[in-house]
Amino acid sequence: MDGYSQKLLRDWFVELETPPGFRAELIEGELLLNPLPIGKHEHCISGTLSQIYRNSRADMMFSGSKGLTLGNADGLPQDHVIPDGTFVTRADRLFRGAPPWMPCEGVHMVMEVTGFRPSADREIKRRCYARGGIPLYLLIDRETRQSTLFRDPQNDDYRDHDTRPFGTPLPLPTPFEFELDTSDFL
Repeated sequence: MDGYSQKLLRDWFVELETPPGFRAELIEGELLLNPLPIGKHEHCISGTLSQIYRNSRADMMFSGSKGLTLGNADGLPQDHVIPDGTFVTRADRLFRGAPPWMPCEGVHMVMEVTGFRPSADREIKRRCYARGGIPLYLLIDRETRQSTLFRDPQNDDYRDHDTRPFGTPLPLPTPFEFELDTSDFL
């Protein structure tokens, strides 16, 4: 896709009016239109969030609907992704005054809980977050019943990951510095 086409697609996407009950993302040149999540999905997000607020070494802030602009795959427009969870430190104040689609610099971790398209969370979004240089990507995979923390982004992927079955604690590094209890995800 040439630069002009990339810009047209990106500009069209940014102005898109999403139908009620859906959220839209532009990922690797593809428009993803997903319905709002079900209760089990939200249960995993809420459980993770409450643990981070209670146990994290750093004072963290969370957004469940923050659009992030990331990198782009070769020949495709810039990725626009809405993670299930975006975590930043309160001291950085990144959400204050941020545009609807904010740059990902300063984001410490993003989280996805598998939903209607688990392969997108496992593969496509992982590549997007790595391209964006987001240090940590937490994937809670309801289908495989395991949690994975991806670390050390380089180019289009993460160089390291730690996968644990639900019920086994998952260590979260700095700035969180505690073990995430995944037993309630069962």
